[in-house]
Order: sequence, then C-alpha cells, then structure tokens
Amino acid sequence: MSRPIRVAVLGAGSWGTTVACLAARNADTIIWARRPESVEQINREHRNDVYLAGLPLHPKLRATTSLEEAVRDCDVLVVGVPSHSVRETLRQTAPLVRPWVPVISLSKGLEQGSNLRMTEIIQQELPGHPAGLLAGPNIAKEVLQGMAAAAVIALPDESVARSLRPLFASTVFRVYTNTDVIGCEVGGPLKNVVAISAGMADGLGVGNNTRALVITRGLAEIARMGVAMGGKGDTLSGLTGLGDLLTTCMSPLSRNRQVGEQYAKGRNTAEIIASMNMVAEGIKTSSVVMELARRYDIEMPIAAEVAAVVQGTQSAKGAFRGLLRMAAGSEQEAA
Repeated sequence: MSRPIRVAVLGAGSWGTTVACLAARNADTIIWARRPESVEQINREHRNDVYLAGLPLHPKLRATTSLEEAVRDCDVLVVGVPSHSVRETLRQTAPLVRPWVPVISLSKGLEQGSNLRMTEIIQQELPGHPAGLLAGPNIAKEVLQGMAAAAVIALPDESVARSLRPLFASTVFRVYTNTDVIGCEVGGPLKNVVAISAGMADGLGVGNNTRALVITRGLAEIARMGVAMGGKGDTLSGLTGLGDLLTTCMSPLSRNRQVGEQYAKGRNTAEIIASMNMVAEGIKTSSVVMELARRYDIEMPIAAEVAAVVQGTQSAKGAFRGLLRMAAGSEQEAA
C-alpha cells in the first residue's frame, strides 16, 4: 500500500485498549469509546484509568467517540466490545466501513438467544468481510506492562492471517496464526465458565488438588464441545484452549475467577454484576454453553454446576458437592 495501514479498534475496555496499544506500535491506530471522558484521557494523558489505572498507553494511539471517524478509512477493523454488544455495534458499523476490510474479534463470548460465535455474527452483519479473531492466554495489564506473552490470530485464509500478524506482534508479544477458527474461538467462552468454577474452588479453600481437578476436567469438557462444533482437538490443547484456560483459572486478575470467588462468599449474580465495572463473560456464557451441550448431546458437569450457581438454583458449596458425587469411569472415555 502507498500509505500506512490504518487500524480501528471498537471498544476501550482493558483488552481492547491493550490491543490498540499493540497495534499503535506498528500502524496508525484509532480506538472508539462510548465515554467522552475516556476519549479525552486517552488523547490528552495517554491513559485509560477506568480499566487500566496507572498504566501508560502508547503515545500514538488516538481515540474518538465517533464511530464514523473510527472506521471510515480503516484497513483492519478490530471488535473489542462485550459479546452482548457485538451485533448492534456491527450493525451501526456496516454502512460506514469500506468493503472487504478484515474484521477481527476480541470477544470471548457466545451470543445469547442465537448461541452464535462472534465470527458468525460478523459474517451475518458484515458479509464479504474476512472474519477472524485474536485470542490467547492474555491478561491485559500484564501485556500492557510489557511482560512476555503470546496470542493466535485465526482466519480461514492463512495468507490473510499472516498479513495481519505483524500488526499486533512485538519483541515480547508473539503472534501465531491458525486457520481453525472454530477451535480457536470456542476455547475462550468455555474457559470463562470453567474459570468461575476454579474461582469458587479457591474461595471455598478446597485446595490445589481440587483446583487441578477442575482445570483438567474443565479442559476435557472444552475439548468435547470444541470438536463437536467442528474444531480440531489439537487446537484446544494450544494457546487459545489450554493456555487461555490456565491463565484465566489461575490469575488473581482474571475477572471470571474473581466472580467464582464472590459466589463462594455467598453473593448472588445480581450483586456480583453490580459490583463490577468490567464484563465477566462467563456469567452470560454459562447458560449458552448448556444449550449447546444439549444440542450436541455432550456431558459437561462442571459447566452445568456453574450455570446452576449463576442462575441461583445452587450454591458454590453445593456445586462442588455435586461434582464429588459423580462416578469416575475411564479417563480416556471421559476425555
């Protein structure tokens, strides 16, 4: 191209802002935010204290509240809004974005009602645009602080994925490519549900053995679902599957893990949501996961117990008692 590539990031949450900073190192990048005060702070102070307090942003990153300004000239569109806002945001974006611009999702959720993945929503609302995702075991604050990390950019066309990879890569942020979009995309939403269970385990003080049990058997549930939906088994053992699961279950900065800890303290879903300024996707995803489990006839006992806790029909302590009552059979068959 005769001019620098332009990247637009929709959503100024913690991960959207972090990815925008990664892109700003390599391309002309603008981020769209709904809050005027966030836009002003990003442009004037190079900070976003609502989500990333005390951490400096890349000085070349620009922000706007105008969706048209953000997307009208972009060559790559990154969608970082929560899953429940993706469809409506894309509908507003459709008449503004140029044809054939690749669209990359950052959201690790599933749409309630339709049970669709985010790339499927992109294909519905922006037909003709290459649709993919950027995902991996990434805690936003650690990435923004320059700690070594890795992610996967997944699109059906390997050549498109390779061409986009340098936009987000740095010396300490390694970006791999993958054409298994389904496998890469399923891991994120499902690991959020398992992470709530891991947080409940920590909150209840049931020990490291139980947490290891939850993570390992949770991965088996994720793999069963991922393969049933059309993903590849080895993808679920990679960065977007096992890697993302470990980070979200173990990091004290993980929102979904924090949700599980709050359930262990006896708080209900409404109280937990009211206390958070960021979205924990696992709360809404839990019910969608169970609908998919019924559709594909897959046993997902950990996800089922989490869904019951989210709905208020089960306590965190009761959930773990339920899991312990399950009969253990062949590990190979269960996997």
